[in-house]
Amino acid sequence: MRSRTLLAAAALLPVLAACDPGDPQPVDRVEDTVAAPVGQMSAATVGQTVDGYVTAAAMGDMYEIAAAEIALQRSQTPAVRELATMLRDDHTAASQRMQTLVPQAAPQAQIPTELDQRREGLLENLRTAPATNFDEIFMSQQVAAHEEALTLHRGFADTTEAPALAEHARTVVPRLEAHLEMARRGTGPAT
Repeated sequence: MRSRTLLAAAALLPVLAACDPGDPQPVDRVEDTVAAPVGQMSAATVGQTVDGYVTAAAMGDMYEIAAAEIALQRSQTPAVRELATMLRDDHTAASQRMQTLVPQAAPQAQIPTELDQRREGLLENLRTAPATNFDEIFMSQQVAAHEEALTLHRGFADTTEAPALAEHARTVVPRLEAHLEMARRGTGPAT
């Protein structure tokens, strides 16, 4: 799987080289596209350990909250604003719950306080997206982010190493599914 992701990324290099350096949109689009399979692979592998789950879940929540805030500032579309409000509220609640669980359930785990480079890049793409494409870019990112989050939480839900965190994973899945469905409806017909 990793070699296919790397091969796909390498195949995109000529596309990036041909892009107009004054127009960041094609590069941002490629970055968002490549981020999706990287996130899925990461969620499926790193999220199998308690430390990996805590880190990935916290990063996902931080990204979702920040992306929602950007959408609330930039979008005027009711469906986008509705999803952004739901994301901000639900991921804030999930993040707060995680912060109360981790000290007892996984005292060795460190909850990150900053986003990784991949998610920072996604947020930068939202900040710089043209107004005419913002909603499409936001919703597309949300589909990828929630597919990743569902892979992470479903994969961790049956762990026996940290039962309280496994319960948290099971608890957030229905909300993540609702977010994904809303984001899919916003990018076209539900699949």
